[in-house]
Amino acid sequence: MSFVIEIENLTKIYGKFKALDAVSLNVKKGEIYGFLGLNGAGKTTTIKSMLGLIWPTSGIVTVNGKIITPKKQGPWEKVGCLVETANSYPELTVRENLEIFRRLRGLKRKAEPVMKIINKLKLTRYTEKKAGELSLGNLQRLGLAKAMMHKPEILILDEPANGLDPVGIVEIREILMELARNDNVTIFVSSHHLEEISKTADRIGIIHDGRLLKDVSSYELEKKIKKYLILKVNKKNNAVKILKKSGYEIISNKDDNSIIINGAKSTKIREEIVKLLVNMQTPPYEIKMVQEDLESYFLRIIK
Repeated sequence: MSFVIEIENLTKIYGKFKALDAVSLNVKKGEIYGFLGLNGAGKTTTIKSMLGLIWPTSGIVTVNGKIITPKKQGPWEKVGCLVETANSYPELTVRENLEIFRRLRGLKRKAEPVMKIINKLKLTRYTEKKAGELSLGNLQRLGLAKAMMHKPEILILDEPANGLDPVGIVEIREILMELARNDNVTIFVSSHHLEEISKTADRIGIIHDGRLLKDVSSYELEKKIKKYLILKVNKKNNAVKILKKSGYEIISNKDDNSIIINGAKSTKIREEIVKLLVNMQTPPYEIKMVQEDLESYFLRIIK
């Protein structure tokens, strides 16, 4: 199988600090690869190595068939990227920023690529606003517009949802999924938000302290993440006895009238729990499903 992105034993050492420790992964054509890690885990160092922005201490990165090093010409006409923060000229408008980028990319038709990407990224109302006056979220949209304007075959994005509100996050998610599904664009996207990445990515790599701990499909990861059912009942002690007798694992029942039950992943199991309590005259008055966050998952798999 041929891969669009190949990383083999990538290592980066700064003095005595090992930022990356033999990271290896592959990304197929048209795949969305979610690269998850806490801040400082090594996500940005990996991405900078992929783009030839830093020298790796050892290891090989290949993008679109070309080995990447800072001194060699890479396949950049087919790659769009957003690394760390979205850079812009603060005294120029959104349109002017994108016009400069259009010229640097050698795109011929002046108005079409600029206005098309402005509309696509929902920046229309800010077209003539100076970049220095934009919110963090809209600056991020401008950075994404630059990355996408030349219709790249590969997108490499470092925390693209940074600064976006919930609506903006959903919009970016839909754009990325549309690019992958309809245009066969390969997308490598880093984030520290497990829940958001799991909704978007086909495969997920989890990096921690510079080491790749997991490389699984989003479906496999979904099965590994622990989920809990939180119930609130008036007759708490009775409810705990009923649930334990029926074989349910009670994680905690110290907070007010709350009972936390482990492993209630499916809707069917949740319905069975509620039905059981209702039949025993201890109906819950509040039900909530929660799942462990990325940090909790890290701590669990590390330990």
